[in-house]
Amino acid sequence: MRDPAPVQDLLDWYDRNARRMPWRISPSDRSAGIRPAPYRIWLSEVMLQQTTVAAVKSYYEAFTSRWPTVTDLAAAEDADVMAAWAGLGYYARARNLLKCARAVAEDHAGVFPETREGLLSLPGIGPYTAAAVSAIAFDLPETVVDGNVERVMARLHDEHTPLPTAKPILTQMATALTPQDRPGDYAQAVMDLGATICTPRKPACGICPWRTACAAWEAGTAAELPKKLPKKRKPTRLGIAYLARRVDGAWLLERRPDKGLLGGMLGWPGSDWGETPQEDPPIRAEWREVPAEARHTFTHFHLRLTVKTALVPMDRAPLRGTFVESPDFSPTDLPTVMRKAYDLAKDA
Repeated sequence: MRDPAPVQDLLDWYDRNARRMPWRISPSDRSAGIRPAPYRIWLSEVMLQQTTVAAVKSYYEAFTSRWPTVTDLAAAEDADVMAAWAGLGYYARARNLLKCARAVAEDHAGVFPETREGLLSLPGIGPYTAAAVSAIAFDLPETVVDGNVERVMARLHDEHTPLPTAKPILTQMATALTPQDRPGDYAQAVMDLGATICTPRKPACGICPWRTACAAWEAGTAAELPKKLPKKRKPTRLGIAYLARRVDGAWLLERRPDKGLLGGMLGWPGSDWGETPQEDPPIRAEWREVPAEARHTFTHFHLRLTVKTALVPMDRAPLRGTFVESPDFSPTDLPTVMRKAYDLAKDA
C-alpha cells in the first residue's frame, strides 16, 4: 500500500508559498499567535462559493470597510447589502448572509460559535462553510473539501470514480489526511495546492510537494482526473425587460420577491422567464424594442431577454414598480443581467 501523503511536506510548502488574501492570516503571523477574525473568514467563505478569489477581493474589501463587524452587518438595511452584493451572483447567499449576521448578533452577542455544530445551527451555514470557519478561524481539525481539494485527492489516490458520485469517497480521503496540528493552515494549504499547482489543466507536477506520494503522477493519469459525469445541456429561457424612464430622468424599478432567482434585488419590471414570455408592461406607454438581446447564463439555464424602452410623462402612474429619482439610481446596484439590459437601452 502506498504511504500516506506527508502532511508536513505540504505545510512546509505552504509556509513558503501561501497566497496573500485580504482575509487570510499568513503562516508566520499565525505561528506568532495572531488569529483570524471569524467574521472575516465566514464572510470570505460565503463570497467565495462558486466565485473566484480575484472576483471576490474587491467585494470583500468594500463589505469590511462599510461593515467591519458582524454586528455592523446585522444592523445594515437589506437593500444596501443587496446592492453591495450586486455582481457576485447567487443572491440567496446575500439574503442568508444577513440572516446569519442577525442571528449571531441577537442570539450569540455578536460572537460566532466556536464549534462546527454551533456554526451549523446558524441560518445559511452548511457543512462546507461550518468546516471552513471551524478550521481556519478556530484551528479545529475539521475537513474542508472544495473543488480544489477534490481534485487533489482524486489525483493523490488515482481515484477514477466520476464526480459528483465520488464526493463521499474524496471527502473520506481528505478526512484521513486532516491533521490535529495546524489544521487551519493545512486546510488552506490543500486549497492553495489545487489552485496554483494541481490545477485543472496542465498540473505542475514537477514542483508539487506531494509528487512522490501521488498515485496519479506515478500512473501518468493526473491530467485526466478528476473524472466527471457528462453535463446536462442547459435549457434556454426567454423573457422581456421593460425599461421605462420618466421625462425628469427617473427610472421605473421593481423589487423582486424574496424567494427565487435574484430574490430581493431591484431590477426592471418584466415578464416571467420561460419558453414563450407574455407581454406584461408595467406602465402604459409606447414601447420600443431594442435590436439586441440581453443574454446571461445562470447555473441551470441560459436567459435571453428582449429589452423594451419607453419615455413616459410625469403624471403617468405605473401598474407596478416604483420610480427611482435619477440621483438615487446607480446601475451598479443592479444584478448583472439587469445591468446588461440597461447597457443596451442607454446605447439604443
